[in-house]
Amino acid sequence: MKRWMRLRRYFNASVMLALTACVTINVYFPAAEAKEAAKQFVEKVIGDPNQPAQPAPEQPAPDGGGMAALSGFDPLMLIGIAPAHAQSAPDITIKTPAIQAIQSRMESRFDSKLRAGFDAGALGFTRDGLVVVRDAAKLQLKDRVSVNQAVADDNRDRKAVYREVAVANNHPEWETQIRGVFAKQWIDSAHSGWWYQDASGGWSCIVRTCFGSK
Repeated sequence: MKRWMRLRRYFNASVMLALTACVTINVYFPAAEAKEAAKQFVEKVIGDPNQPAQPAPEQPAPDGGGMAALSGFDPLMLIGIAPAHAQSAPDITIKTPAIQAIQSRMESRFDSKLRAGFDAGALGFTRDGLVVVRDAAKLQLKDRVSVNQAVADDNRDRKAVYREVAVANNHPEWETQIRGVFAKQWIDSAHSGWWYQDASGGWSCIVRTCFGSK
């Protein structure tokens, strides 16, 4: 009897250990997917209005289930256990009402207030994903107050969108990484002649069309 009890305890412990291993989920930051999401967001905000819209990619038709659906079936799913090799879904969504409202505000503000400042060399993208007035002398005196207000409003929206993207994807701890990806994308998508802050804090210009440095 005692031997049976020892075997039973050993069996229960082994089962628990196996189950613990099964529910281990590798949560990682999907950098490539985040970059693609950032590119979609950024290029809608600062994109050239003269460029034609790109057609949406065709979605594959659903297979209606059947054997294709069964091919990915795992019996552990019946008891709510994910396989040990499972990873969190890599998609990064930016299609929430909060994010799209911020995007719409930023797009409108960029066209009406900020684009001219970038074209003139007065504004620049910072290395931490914000906008700054880098050379106020390049702004007309009558525009300086409104542009400064637009920069402040835009930076508030930028901080909000980095937070919202992380929260929308159920990983608020990703906010810093999301911000880093967006910061790089603003620069990658910048137009010729626009200024940006490099990793050392100095200012550089996209390609070779900028005159004067600061």
